[in-house]
Amino acid sequence: MKFSTKSRYALRLMIDLTLHNNGDYIALKDISERQNISVKYLEQIVSVLAKSGMLKSVRGPQGGYKLAKAPSNYTAGEVLRITEGSLAPIPCLDGEAVECEHYSQCSTIDFWKGLLDAVNNYVDSVTIADLAEQYKLKGSLDYII
Repeated sequence: MKFSTKSRYALRLMIDLTLHNNGDYIALKDISERQNISVKYLEQIVSVLAKSGMLKSVRGPQGGYKLAKAPSNYTAGEVLRITEGSLAPIPCLDGEAVECEHYSQCSTIDFWKGLLDAVNNYVDSVTIADLAEQYKLKGSLDYII
């Protein structure tokens, strides 16, 4: 299972907004510089996240983006599903209707369901606040003597 740069960058964007939250809106230019992601690509990502209600935005010189809720109220799973769609490893677990003619006798379907459950349980157990805290802890391990 591979995740696109869009979802990986979306998580980094959400963490950046968490770490630099001072109550003001944060310009994409600033996020772009810190994360080394082009503003154009970030615009695509924030568009999707804002439409989903995860971000608030304001236009203009003092404009930018901020989280619509507390970072602890977002899971990595939510961000991944908004940017990737379903996290199902095979098409027959992807939607509501099962189209595979072998589904009822499939010898591997329980394996794929178990994998999907494991992935969903993990990504839904990690919040953006958790990821931001992990990042801060990594940074605090760097010291100069």
